Amino acid sequence: MTVLVTGGAGFVGATLVRRLTEAGQPVRVLDNFSTGDPAHLSGVDADVVKGDIRDASTLDAALAGVTAVVHLAAAGSVVASVADPRANFEANVVGTFRVLDAARRAGVERVVQASTGGALIGNATPPVNEDSLPKPISPYGASKLAGEGYAHAFAMSYGLRTVALRFANVYGPWSERKTGVMTRYFRAIQAGEPLVIYGDGSSSRDYTHVSDISRAIELALEREVLGGTVLHVASGVETTVADLARLCCVAAGAPDHPVDYRPVRAGEVDRNFASYDRAAQVLGYAPTVDLPDGIRSTWQWFQAEVFRSG
Repeated sequence: MTVLVTGGAGFVGATLVRRLTEAGQPVRVLDNFSTGDPAHLSGVDADVVKGDIRDASTLDAALAGVTAVVHLAAAGSVVASVADPRANFEANVVGTFRVLDAARRAGVERVVQASTGGALIGNATPPVNEDSLPKPISPYGASKLAGEGYAHAFAMSYGLRTVALRFANVYGPWSERKTGVMTRYFRAIQAGEPLVIYGDGSSSRDYTHVSDISRAIELALEREVLGGTVLHVASGVETTVADLARLCCVAAGAPDHPVDYRPVRAGEVDRNFASYDRAAQVLGYAPTVDLPDGIRSTWQWFQAEVFRSG
């Protein structure tokens, strides 16, 4: 079984492609390198193709001989989606539709696609799960909801076995080009600048290590899962942004690093963490990386791979 990984040179892709190839899985990567980096796959035995998921001919060529797709390519920033909703729509809604439609035409058996829990569901009393009513408050969240809708429709209309995995906030190595909070905090600590917290520090997220996310994707490729399935992949632990800032400072050996509090930004959910009970039942998924240990190892990776030359 050859697997096509869209966005495979990005953050999650760099870990997933390594895991798949090390297990002997033939992998082809399709990435336009807008946020991914070909250096992320240096030394990895994968066929890497430069191209955009919105280009039908590129997709058709990349899908030749492929039996499963992992669709990771996306515009992933809530803040950027509020600033430019059209660009977010083009990348996430049009892009996902093109991937699903090309997979249908190519006779692909299965598509596992990256979705999101917090931004898609919006402000809801946590823990959220697959039965929580989606009420996105940002264009990014709306775009992921649209992608799930198309995945379900393609499963029901064409028999394409789709699985949408709602990722928690992912962190870990290969995230130096990611705009997430942990990357910003590590860069601020390294530069001697204050960590920025939007709001009073009580907003919360579910932080899940990229190795746990990648394992869930592997399971979704392997297990017999009904088309149109949606699953939360998370740690099940609520962590406030104030606690996250403290853990990052401790991991970097700078427990007294300054913090700057600023007004809340539009489009961002206040509290969010998710139950992964259904993913445990359907896939046998369970998180394995403790947050303090994961943050410590991620800081060490940044020191070795990012800040070394900076």
